[in-house]
Amino acid sequence: MGTYRQQPPASAQRSLDDVVRDAGFDDALLRRVHALEAELEAVHALVRRQAEEREVLEADVARLREANENLILATFNAEDQREDAEAANRRQNEFLAMLAHELRNPLSPLAMAASLLERDAGAAPQQLRLASVISRQVDHMARLLDDLLDAARISSGKITLTVESLAMADVLRHAVETVQPRIAERGQALDVELPAGAVAVEGDKVRLAQVFTNLLGNASKYTGDGGRLRLAAQAGPNEIVVTIADNGTGIAPEVLPYIFDLFTQGPRSLARSEGGLGVGLNVVRNLVGMHHGTVEAHSDGPGCGSRFTVRLPRAAGVPAAPVVPEPAQATPRRRILLVEDNEDASATLADILLTQGHEVVCEADGRAGLARALAEPWDVIVCDIGLPELDGLKLMQALRAQQEGARPYAIALTGYGQPDDEARGLAAGFDRYLVKPVGAAALLAVVADAPAPVSTFSA
Repeated sequence: MGTYRQQPPASAQRSLDDVVRDAGFDDALLRRVHALEAELEAVHALVRRQAEEREVLEADVARLREANENLILATFNAEDQREDAEAANRRQNEFLAMLAHELRNPLSPLAMAASLLERDAGAAPQQLRLASVISRQVDHMARLLDDLLDAARISSGKITLTVESLAMADVLRHAVETVQPRIAERGQALDVELPAGAVAVEGDKVRLAQVFTNLLGNASKYTGDGGRLRLAAQAGPNEIVVTIADNGTGIAPEVLPYIFDLFTQGPRSLARSEGGLGVGLNVVRNLVGMHHGTVEAHSDGPGCGSRFTVRLPRAAGVPAAPVVPEPAQATPRRRILLVEDNEDASATLADILLTQGHEVVCEADGRAGLARALAEPWDVIVCDIGLPELDGLKLMQALRAQQEGARPYAIALTGYGQPDDEARGLAAGFDRYLVKPVGAAALLAVVADAPAPVSTFSA
């Protein structure tokens, strides 16, 4: 901080004044000396203050530097956490996609086997009843998988809507038709009240039907055998209000506020497991929100039933008239190459196609399938994606690159059901992309859509 001049004592100061006077200097010079000494002391004081302020400033800079280092570390930690969260989300979605694929594969032969049993003209009544049970349970498993995947897609923003003008009554009828077999199986009664006149809503018909199918399915699931359900739709000037009510188990007050949260379920009874994953209502809420609507739940408590109310904006004008399908015509018989590594799935698929008079040749791996596809003419190729030796995407890419002459109609039949999976399949050269489980009627309808036969196949 430097060396500072000490002020001499008063006695010394007087002696200095005497010396100055004795030397013959006047008082003006003495005052000037005193002024210079005062200025010097002021300078020393200023230097001391600056030194003290510098110490304070250095301390502030040190604290600021430490805070800045902590902020940088926190920023890096936050970035690491964000990357970890994104990686975890990607792993979750990849796991869900693989889970769906692995579970859909065994569902496909079950669905096809049930279809074969139902098509058997000589089937006994008990056989038909069992086939119907298998079909319903396969559909239930498929819906659970769809709910699980939809929840993941919504959370990652991967669901998009195909919006068009729809008749609200048609959407609700479709939902009722989907759930009616389950309601009838349990001896339940369903009262339906549809809006009068042509009431339109702007929305995605598949997703809106999914909303009401889910709500009706829940109402049936949580209502005892012989119970009563009610679906009522009313149209106001600006909105459409759809209510689905039941006289079932109801919802406990402590559960009601969280009923639409992911993985939330009410208590299960020991007598009967209601099942479910706790994602269906979360999907409902998100899909309704994507349509700029709301959904609410109400219950007076356990044993008092429940009521769900969906409100959707009403669209102006009249919904577009439904497209009337042309009368079905006999499907030409085709020569079909089936590439599927699951033996049960391959056998049941082949049997379904053979019942319609088609010629079917089966291969169990990708390399053999590609060799057979290149060696002979085919009208249709039905191909799995997850194949050994060579997957279905690479098979189709190689086939499209090497084939000459007529192009066979290619149908992907797979358990990979994410939107980007379908995009990759179509980009590889497939004409249609079907996600397992696929019913016999749906598969045969797609085969029927194939262009006229190009092979020399004859019955």
